[in-house]
Amino acid sequence: AIEELRKKGLAKAASKADREAFEGAIKVVVEGDKAYIVSVSCETDFLANSDRFKDMLSSVVAELKAGKTAEDAKAMIDRDYSLEMGENLQVRDFKVVTGTKIGAYVHSNNKLAAIVVSWDASSDEEKLKQVAMHVTAANPEFLRASDISEEVVEKEKAIQLEAMKNDPKTAGKPDEVLLKIIEGKMGKFKSEISLLEQNFVINPDIKVKDFVWENSLTAFYRISI
Repeated sequence: AIEELRKKGLAKAASKADREAFEGAIKVVVEGDKAYIVSVSCETDFLANSDRFKDMLSSVVAELKAGKTAEDAKAMIDRDYSLEMGENLQVRDFKVVTGTKIGAYVHSNNKLAAIVVSWDASSDEEKLKQVAMHVTAANPEFLRASDISEEVVEKEKAIQLEAMKNDPKTAGKPDEVLLKIIEGKMGKFKSEISLLEQNFVINPDIKVKDFVWENSLTAFYRISI
């Protein structure tokens, strides 16, 4: 069996599996109400920017469109590309997102991307794309402030309480006083991690929810290598 693996080059591919793969590229294809998202990591930026690597990403997207699994895509890469390219190749993202209108943005380095999903057929795709660009830059954690769980809020309160206890300016104050100060900061904290409440990076004088109809958005995804 080992001899057969060696003949097929799979043993050599396996020997690369534990090598660090911090480079790579992302490909996003939007067709109608679907976005196909694929990212594959590799070892060098040189390979990630090559035409052969870009061809491979297109092949992986084709696997996704055909309903294949991430394991199927990995097997295809091992079979058709890994030995030739000579690097550790790993499928990192492999998913389909559905929505009435989808805006997508891929950064020029192909290592950072985002999509924004709207249920509203009249949504402006260019605006959705600009919001997706915002997502890549601002890295929100939630769509709306109301989506933030009490667990997340309480964890942040505990972190801030500990920080204030170690700050010479506030260390001597009782916990109930510190907690009141912290409670007043929670609105800002929620705004900073909620997409719709963030200041829009393209125009910081307005919030994202002022740029695009907030009730139309249903989800966003940020992908990075």
